[in-house]
This record gives sequence, C-alpha cells and structure tokens, in this order.
Amino acid sequence: MARSEEKSRRGAGRDQPAVPSSLEELLAEFRGCYSAWTFPVFMALACGLVTQSARRTVCGMLVGAGLSQSWSHHRAHRFFSHAHWSMEEVSCVAARLVVRLLVPADAAVSVAIDDTLFHRRGPKVHAASWFHDGSAVGKAKVGYGNNWVILAIVVRLGFLDRPIALPVGFALVRKHSDDSSRLALARRLVEALSVALPGRTIHVVADSAYAGKVLRGLKGSVTWTTRLRSNASLYDLAPPRTGRRGRPRLKGNKLGSLAALATSVAFAPTTLTRYGTTATVSTAVLRCLWYGVFGPQQVRVVFVRDRSKSGYDIALVTTDLDATAAQVVERYAARWSIEVAIEDAKQLGGVGQARNRLKRAVERTVPFGLVVNTLAICWYATAGHDGHDVEAVRALAPWYRQKAQPSVLDMLAKLRRVIIAAQFRRPDPAPVTPQEICVIRLAWEDVSV
Repeated sequence: MARSEEKSRRGAGRDQPAVPSSLEELLAEFRGCYSAWTFPVFMALACGLVTQSARRTVCGMLVGAGLSQSWSHHRAHRFFSHAHWSMEEVSCVAARLVVRLLVPADAAVSVAIDDTLFHRRGPKVHAASWFHDGSAVGKAKVGYGNNWVILAIVVRLGFLDRPIALPVGFALVRKHSDDSSRLALARRLVEALSVALPGRTIHVVADSAYAGKVLRGLKGSVTWTTRLRSNASLYDLAPPRTGRRGRPRLKGNKLGSLAALATSVAFAPTTLTRYGTTATVSTAVLRCLWYGVFGPQQVRVVFVRDRSKSGYDIALVTTDLDATAAQVVERYAARWSIEVAIEDAKQLGGVGQARNRLKRAVERTVPFGLVVNTLAICWYATAGHDGHDVEAVRALAPWYRQKAQPSVLDMLAKLRRVIIAAQFRRPDPAPVTPQEICVIRLAWEDVSV
C-alpha cells in the first residue's frame, strides 16, 4: 500500500508535459488543430522528440517527455494512428508561423522543393516501395521505404551567413495511384502554400527533375526556377498576329541546342553571393519559350559561365521575368539548403526513426518530426539565440577554432537543455529518479560531442 501511494504521489505532478514558456508560445499556435485531448499529447511528443537522445521512436518521444511512467504508450501511438487531426492544417499553421516570424512583411517567400527516402522494412508498411535513393551504396541507387516530397521555406537569419530551409509542406508518394507523380505533388504543395499565404509572392526553386507540363497555368503570384535540361527544346517568342484567319501561332521558330545558344548570346560579368562566398561569374540571359514544360508562358534562361572559358557551366530557367541574373543564380544556389535540412532532420532530429505501419501513422509521423525541427529553429531564432552561444560551444570543444556561427545541432541542444530544465523546475515534491539523471547527463554529453 505504501509503495502504491508513493507511486501515485510521484505521478500526480508529472501527468502533464513540462513545456518552457518560450516554446509554449510557439506550440500554442497549433491549439486549433487539435482537440482538448490531443493537444497535450502534441506538446508532450514535440518536447520528447527534442529531448530524447536515444532513438526517436514513438515510445522514445514519450520517454523523452518524462511521461512514460504516467501515460500509457497507447496514448502516444493512437495520437498518430487514430486521433482526429489534419496534417495539412498543421502544415498551414507552421507555414504562417514561419513567414510571420522570419520573413519580412514586404518580401517574397522563397521556397525549395525536394524529395527524399526514409528507409523502412516490411511488406505491411503503408506506401512503402522501391524508390531512387541517391545515398545508396553501389551502382543501383535504389532503396526501400517511404518517399516524401518536402516543401521548405528558405529564410535568412541574422546570425548565419547561409540560408536555412524550414520544412512546412509534405506529400507522400504512393506508387500506382494519383499520388505517384512527385511533380504533381510538388505543385499541390505550392498551391496549398499560396492559399495559406494570400497576397504573398512565392518564388519556388527545385532541381531539374521538377519540370513538366504539370507546371502550366501556375498562379501569377508563383514563380518557378529550376535547372534547364541539356536536351530542352526552346522556341522563340510567338510572332505578332497577322490579322489573317485561323488560330495565331503559339510559339516561334525552334531555337538551337543549349551549346549552340551559349555561343550566340552575350555574356557579362556578374557579382553574386552563393554558398557563403561572393564571386564574379559571367552570365547571359535569353527570353524564350520552353513550350514542352510551361507552354506559351515566357521564361528567362540564364547561362552561367563559372570555370569554363567558353560555352556554359549551368543553365537555369525561371518564370520570374523581373529577376536579375544574379538573383536567379543566388535563388538556385539557396536550393541546397533543403538538402542540408533533410540531412539534419534525419541525422540530428531523429526524423524517420519511428516504426509505424498503419496508413494514418505513416502519413503523420515523418511530417510531425519535420515540423518539430522547424519549430526548434524558430524557437532559437526568436527566443533562444545568444551572442555567447558559440563561445560556450568552443569552450566545450576548443578544437573548433574556426567556428563562428551556431549550427543546427547547437540550436537543438540548447532547446533540449531548456526543456529538461523546465522538467526539473516543476512544482513536484518527488525526488529525482535515476532515469531523469541519465537523461540530463546524455543531453550534456550530446552537446560536448
């Protein structure tokens, strides 16, 4: 009886998640997406995902939140597999939050799109199949798992000299269905973002795989920038109407190959900043039609000559007719930030480590983890950054002599410490357990690595 009373006393003050006030303000933005039952679970699993230093499974999130002894693990699993909430609504709220906090009111919203594979095992995992995997070892670049198309808002923070991508939109690729086209899913995500951000101009950038007829008829507030394929068929602008009977021409004469066009256009020196450095390259601009992709919509082709003395090194195409050549090149260079964001989410944030199989759980767990990583960076940018953070990290790891800016790992580690401190400052008369001591010890060890 005494042991039961002690257990009841210990769990009485710990049946709700401990959330620091600075983070609670961000999480409160999502209160309308959940019910009174699911919102505490959302806050608990979000904090648990950040504080957990071991595998970030669903039960791992519950352990990280310090609620594994007072909550049933079914409550955490059912949050993903059965609870009534919409991931699309959560994505819209996250997008509005990022734009409101980190994007100037008079600036366009820069967006990067890419897809990635989260490895899974087992024939019963929803939507799992064989997909291209650029990180696979060997000649056959394929892997088994869930393939996700991710939309991220690219922002610039005052304490970083590089752009950083914050994932806010997600679409699961399902083979042999209407959701099998990554390009169609990408357009769907962009249209949803445009609805969530009315009146804002959206500049989308993606690699050469995201170009096709699906992009015809985009809204006027949305521009699309991608790498031009070497075998692209370009056409001159449509000639003026002749006044004769019949349908007017939609396109002009076919232009030559990109290699031939590069010899006929005039290059000019252009100073731009990309990948953290400022350099001068040669660029040339050509206005034409990429009729096979954008139809009769005019596009601008930007030839970039960086290392070569003749020809071109890369050709970019954009529907933004007002952007300069430097802006187009810098915009495409910022696309790399989504590659870094995906790697950080997998390697540092533990996204994709949950082993769900049911349809709803698979469709929610990965986006949930990516949104939490986005919120962690938003928290650091608005409430957690301090000018002495880099000095503190260098004091723990003095061999990093050239470290001058905080990394994403530093941001996650600081939020982890703040959440754990909030757990220990709670009005709870129960003594600290060995498990809690182990959690905070692992958190500090993770920072010092």
